[in-house]
Amino acid sequence: MDLLKYHSDFLAYLAEQDFKREPKNLYEPVDYILQLGGKRIRPILTLIAADIFSGNFKKALPAALAVEVFHNFTLVHDDIMDDAPLRRGKQTVHEKWDINTGILSGDAMLILAYQYFENYEPTIFRRLAQLFSKTALEVCDGQQLDVDFETRNDVTIEEYIKMITLKTSVLVGAALKMGAIVAEADEEQAQHLYDYGMNLGIAFQLQDDYLDTFGDPETFGKQVGGDIIENKKTYLYLKSLEVANDSDKEDLISFYNNEEKNIEKKVSQVSAIFERNNIPDFTKQLIESYTNKSFEYIDKLSISDEAKEALRNFGLNLMNRNV
Repeated sequence: MDLLKYHSDFLAYLAEQDFKREPKNLYEPVDYILQLGGKRIRPILTLIAADIFSGNFKKALPAALAVEVFHNFTLVHDDIMDDAPLRRGKQTVHEKWDINTGILSGDAMLILAYQYFENYEPTIFRRLAQLFSKTALEVCDGQQLDVDFETRNDVTIEEYIKMITLKTSVLVGAALKMGAIVAEADEEQAQHLYDYGMNLGIAFQLQDDYLDTFGDPETFGKQVGGDIIENKKTYLYLKSLEVANDSDKEDLISFYNNEEKNIEKKVSQVSAIFERNNIPDFTKQLIESYTNKSFEYIDKLSISDEAKEALRNFGLNLMNRNV
């Protein structure tokens, strides 16, 4: 498994796509968001899965691009809903253009994603489209729960894990399973890989939540403290309510329910509450727990020991990332 090779070949395939078409105001934002970079984790996972089961990752390039186009579509609309100014250190689409452009260009990206499945024969096309439609709806379910949580004060940690499973980790699992489908792996093996990805996706989102508050602005690429500003009921917030003393709980609830004009004060004081209550350590422990759970599914795969070790290393690298 050569991650650099997967990455470079995926970027070369992306560069071959012609998004510079008319009308310009519809497709320029599509090209812009896809060229912003990012870790390309999901498409690389699709290529990894195809390589593991068939030794030919290149036939999975259209499916990998479908995953990446869909993922970026969700980011464009997510940024509109969050009124986020930055994505990967650059202006978000709705900031660079306008909200209407962001909505319509995002819609076009969803349709473009499906078109890439047309590169496959009918049986594989059908399996990919079924998984993709199921996953896309689950992502919408998760996004709605995320929005609902902003105005609720009774969100539990269990509900939060369910929300991030839908919003984030189902796509990680689906990215892997799509590679297995393209490689014509049997359903049981494809499902084990999906379950590996699901648990890794939860760990990935928890790491993202941690970095949102405690990450380095230079490397993180998004506005640090964004979740606090938007009153997101992340694991960090929910765990604080579970373990903090009454004074910290009252302050935290007040910050999340009353409009604070001084944003910097809100971010710094909420961050201090998190630190006082060892929330960074609790979060890291949970990230490690879900990462280890994902490894249990690697052992069920009928693949080489070398491939199993590579999947473990991929998970460990995600757990220790700072971007």
